[in-house]
Amino acid sequence: MNIKTRYAAIIVVLAVLLGAGGTYIGMQYFGADTQTPAERLANASQKAENLGGTSEEGDPNLKKVDQAFDIIKNNALKDVDQQQLVEGAIQGMLDTLEDPYSVYMDKKTMEQFNQTIESSFQGIGAEVSMVNDTVTIVAPIKGSPAEEAGLKPNDQILKVDGESLKGLDLYEAVLKIRGEKGSEVTLKVDRPGVSEPLTVDIVRDKIPLETVYTDTKTVEGKKAGIIEITSFSEKTAEDFKKALTKLENDGIEGLVIDVRGNPGGLFTDVQEILKQFIPKDHPIVQVKNSKGEVSKYFSDIESKKDYPITVVMDEGSASASEILAAAMHEAGGYELVGTKTFGKGTVQQTVPMGDGSTIKLTLFKWLTPEGNWIHEKGIKPTVKVKQPDYFYTNPVEIEEPLTYNQNGDKIKSIQEMLKGLGYTPGRTDGYFSEETKDAVEKFQSDHQLDVTGKVDSETAGKLEELIVNKVRDEKNDRQMKKALEVLFQ
Repeated sequence: MNIKTRYAAIIVVLAVLLGAGGTYIGMQYFGADTQTPAERLANASQKAENLGGTSEEGDPNLKKVDQAFDIIKNNALKDVDQQQLVEGAIQGMLDTLEDPYSVYMDKKTMEQFNQTIESSFQGIGAEVSMVNDTVTIVAPIKGSPAEEAGLKPNDQILKVDGESLKGLDLYEAVLKIRGEKGSEVTLKVDRPGVSEPLTVDIVRDKIPLETVYTDTKTVEGKKAGIIEITSFSEKTAEDFKKALTKLENDGIEGLVIDVRGNPGGLFTDVQEILKQFIPKDHPIVQVKNSKGEVSKYFSDIESKKDYPITVVMDEGSASASEILAAAMHEAGGYELVGTKTFGKGTVQQTVPMGDGSTIKLTLFKWLTPEGNWIHEKGIKPTVKVKQPDYFYTNPVEIEEPLTYNQNGDKIKSIQEMLKGLGYTPGRTDGYFSEETKDAVEKFQSDHQLDVTGKVDSETAGKLEELIVNKVRDEKNDRQMKKALEVLFQ
């Protein structure tokens, strides 16, 4: 059964536009080089423009590149596009790094992405990365069509509208997934722990660049402010400061910062946010370059806020979100509530190549205030809280009705859904037992469906609809409840 969604999305996607699962420094420079950032980038761009022109005077290794270029250009049986040769060489060099975050965007790709970056773009709203040569979801952005469709961190996108993504680079794949508002895209998705690929239909929407949302809750008579950050883009720090000031003026007595599902973004913005909370005697973050040189970054405030703070995070919290979580805990002493984060500990810089194309290159590791590198490890919460099991159920694609005495992942998901809705399926291990059959019949009777004890597409669709409603209901959000509880302990 395909999952169809038609919901408006109010989310940020700058991180999606600039790359995958990244923390970006843009034109900012970290390290002990004597050149300024502008000089380093200018030199890199000039070298790119001169490729094949003056290698004898530069790196002798480039002479070999020149020779290969000339041999192929002048002797290959097949007609040769010289621009493709150059770009193939660049891509080949990046491929040797075996780094999914170091990528090349040609002029055409950059033009397409630049068209979307001014105020909004149209698409599904998900941060993706290339993992083991497969386009992988880092996190669907909260409130996006991708989240509404049930996409989850670590989902692998195999096909788009029936077309395989195998062999495409990340940006080529993203351009196929993206599309005009109102258009529908069908993704074939491989989900860890699920034996069969899922088919997910998503209706694309217009996605404004908004990243900061606020709310307030009363907990045991005390007023708590909540600031949710969906990504770190160019205006996030500014918007966060305005939101925090308003909450403080409204008299909050505690603050929850929510970075669940936040895939990262700009280093500068997370740094500016942290400068409002971490005293100057502790580093906010450390950055190590390829020579092993470490730079530390500090705030200029004397003391912490006079109210308690907690951070809530999950497996979709990556990169800049992890910088925030690590600093708030190690340098601020604040509690981290939720589940272990994604684990991305590198920093990229975009380098223009002078002709409209761009290389995004991993240049640094970022380290926590205590000097820990969390890459591929993630950050563990100090207060571990998982959402209810039905939050993690998978959409069920029904071809033939599921029935008594069958086994499989689909049945396991059905059982978890039934349990989450208050029914008693007995086992939840994927075996369709007599108790499961009774629970299905009770559910069908309660919702005016044909009482067969079998799970057909209509029954599965109703189950999914009701589970989605439960997931959206904030009273079922265990992680936020715990974050608020811990706040005033």
